[in-house]
Amino acid sequence: MTTTLQLAAAQALQCLDLTSLNDADTPADIEALCARAQTPFGPVAAVCVWPRFVAQARALLPASIRVAAVANFPAGDLDLARALADVQEIATAGGDEVDVVLPYRALMKGQTVECAEFLAEVRHATRPLTLKVIIESGELLTPDLIAQGARLALMAGADFVKTSTGKTKLSATPKAAAVILHEIKVSGLGSAGFKASGGIRTVAEAQVYLQLFETYLGAAAIGPQRLRFGASALLSDIESVLSGSAAVATSSSY
Repeated sequence: MTTTLQLAAAQALQCLDLTSLNDADTPADIEALCARAQTPFGPVAAVCVWPRFVAQARALLPASIRVAAVANFPAGDLDLARALADVQEIATAGGDEVDVVLPYRALMKGQTVECAEFLAEVRHATRPLTLKVIIESGELLTPDLIAQGARLALMAGADFVKTSTGKTKLSATPKAAAVILHEIKVSGLGSAGFKASGGIRTVAEAQVYLQLFETYLGAAAIGPQRLRFGASALLSDIESVLSGSAAVATSSSY
């Protein structure tokens, strides 16, 4: 009999962007990451790496597992030239998806037009690749700013709005997720997706986001086309739950 937690684990697995974005990553680390992505319980949705490792990851993985890489990361400066150079490197190496950081400090300073122009240029450069816009929700200090960042991403044509780089003090939170999911819902863009990233280490924690996603966008939308989890540690707990060896865990909303 499948438990609620096991169902959540299976859903999280198929939506997982297995990630390694350490400064000291080596080709050996990426080889291990790609091997890890093909689990006994099925594949993850994607692996997410630095642009310099895209070609290696693409060569190691089956076509069913997508290769994502980061742009303008993690600084999130208003630096279009750098972002476009990252996008070009990712595309040339055979990447499938780009996770770009919104210039969130510029947004906090009121440079809305500049941020919109930045995202429009990045969207143009990334087509036909999947574009996820990281709004760095933990650094945007109010729900209004989080909503504004999400709206800018959606108006630019982002395929996903993503919470965080995982490199700041505060990463994904359910409160920020609710704001972003609300903006996706009211945007009328029926194909836009959501990615929770940073600090999600257990299935119980992922379950909170699955429930929020279902509340705003519906159970039928749960899947890698519209929901992703960006994590490195989460896969271990997913495998423990699916194998039946996980300890009982509780989740909390905050």
